[in-house]
Amino acid sequence: MNETAALALLFERGPLTRSDLRDLTGLSKPTASEVLRRLEDAGLAIVVGHASGGPGPNAAIYAANAAAGFVAALSIRDVGDTDRPAVAASIADLAGEVRGSVEVEVDFATVDAVDKIVELVGDLCRKARVPRKQLMQVQIGVPGSPDPRTGYIRYIDVPGFGRPGLLKDLRTRLRTEVAVDNDVNLAAFAERAHGVAADVEGFTVLWLAEGAGFAIDQGGTLMRGAHGCAGELGYMPVPATQDTPALEFQDLVGGPGVMKLGERFGLTGGTSSEVVAAAIAPDAPAGAADFLAALADRIALGLMTVVTLIDPPLIVLAGELSQAGGEPLRDAVVQALANRSPLDTEIAVTGVADDAVLRGALSSGLATLQDRLLTGLATPAHTP
Repeated sequence: MNETAALALLFERGPLTRSDLRDLTGLSKPTASEVLRRLEDAGLAIVVGHASGGPGPNAAIYAANAAAGFVAALSIRDVGDTDRPAVAASIADLAGEVRGSVEVEVDFATVDAVDKIVELVGDLCRKARVPRKQLMQVQIGVPGSPDPRTGYIRYIDVPGFGRPGLLKDLRTRLRTEVAVDNDVNLAAFAERAHGVAADVEGFTVLWLAEGAGFAIDQGGTLMRGAHGCAGELGYMPVPATQDTPALEFQDLVGGPGVMKLGERFGLTGGTSSEVVAAAIAPDAPAGAADFLAALADRIALGLMTVVTLIDPPLIVLAGELSQAGGEPLRDAVVQALANRSPLDTEIAVTGVADDAVLRGALSSGLATLQDRLLTGLATPAHTP
């Protein structure tokens, strides 16, 4: 228990002296010394410097050993009409420092998903000069809903990822712990850790990209549902109107739907994100304002379900389309939702500028590994 408490403080607070550790834990001087010795012997703590300022020898400064274990994170993307590579991957040490990253084009219809992931993880380890035996966690984000009980992934269109036994095969081939999570859940993880939701009690993320996704954070805990399918807002049926047949929500606000809506208002582009960006550009065509209002009204249609059922303190607009629309799209959504709902729900644009799914996968994987180390369920591979 003492070693766990000391290591947790090194993870949380950073470098500490023996005196710092005693002040924070209440341990006696001999016990604090023994705890740090045992963490050093286990390869989990190292001396990173010495502090001076008093009589006697300088005090050693201890830190968690960042090289005691490594985490690999992969973001599997439903690229659709975007120009992004199909997979982004990074590897980081226990301190969260990224040691290597790659983005690659992959046609999963022509390669085996397990073979390709194993190959990518091997490439990452070689690039970062990390021995495979020190890779202790792999976190994968997918555009689908992994069942926490079976590992089976529902609602996924990427070939090869919807077959039974995928997670088991990955663990066997990689010979380490592997976790698979929904991409929007991981984006929410990044939003709480690095974005606009750091200090809120709870929030939701509406992900707008090739499709539409949703995540629910309740006090730092993500709601996944009994089958891992909580938040699949994109599959919500939308009744027919004068202008549209009966559809799913993602047909209205996902990439293809946005492209069609843009054409109606004279906005075109190579991707749906470019169409949205063109609508807020200084030289936007005459139909841009009407396009933005129409898109915002579609988004508000889905958000009404969220507001009615959950009443979240904050809704974060994330994904490529939300980033392309920025504050103008956010303002239009606020107005459209106000026309439908009596509640003054706060809406914000994502605060994560880079790849939120990959960043969330790294953060989630790191938290999982640190927890395993703290609970004694994992031992650094180099420990005798």
